[in-house]
Amino acid sequence: MKAMKYKLVIFDFDGTLADSFPFFLRTINTLADMYKFPPIKPEQVDRMRGMNARQLMKNAQMPNWKIQLIARSFIRLMAKDIEQIQLFQGIPNMLEELAAQGVKLAIVSSNSEENIRRILGPQAAALIAYYGCGTSLWGKQHKFRKAIAKSGVKFNEVLCVGDEIRDIEVAKEAALAFGAVAWGYTRVDALEAQPDIDLFYTVDEIAQTVLLKRANRDQPAVAEK
Repeated sequence: MKAMKYKLVIFDFDGTLADSFPFFLRTINTLADMYKFPPIKPEQVDRMRGMNARQLMKNAQMPNWKIQLIARSFIRLMAKDIEQIQLFQGIPNMLEELAAQGVKLAIVSSNSEENIRRILGPQAAALIAYYGCGTSLWGKQHKFRKAIAKSGVKFNEVLCVGDEIRDIEVAKEAALAFGAVAWGYTRVDALEAQPDIDLFYTVDEIAQTVLLKRANRDQPAVAEK
């Protein structure tokens, strides 16, 4: 077994493992009409991808309680069209490589466990030791602690991997290391401005960091979808 920098990796799902942002863009204005909040115009998307959660809420002009209703509706709509959501290229192989080297894997997400398992497929889903699903915008810390307790590792042996600024903030509040992926919901430049995190431009870089592997300098600059 290879040397490891981390013994547990806690993944976000949407935008990190699964390419759900296009579905989000196709769906969000249906939800805007349903819940009476301002629709998102195409020219607003890039600016919003640089915001944290509280900035997004202020921009959308809605209270936290309504955010939770919208999130649940989004999850239900995704379940109806689950075949539209695919994993990013290389994700199954990366999960298999980490698991084969003894790294414990967890997913903490506001999405449902059913949706996540269906998108992962049975082989990849079986690699995940802990699912903390249905988490609210502000409820991830509790799920992080449960994943760590179940895995029996130390806090300094944990890496959280996600794609949003709010994920970074929650990990820092829990004193956990964080790695941001460059292919998710948040613009790369907004992630690059965040201090004291790893930034993964390709899926392979996650395993390289966790397993202390030598980087392959011939890799493409960004992850392919």
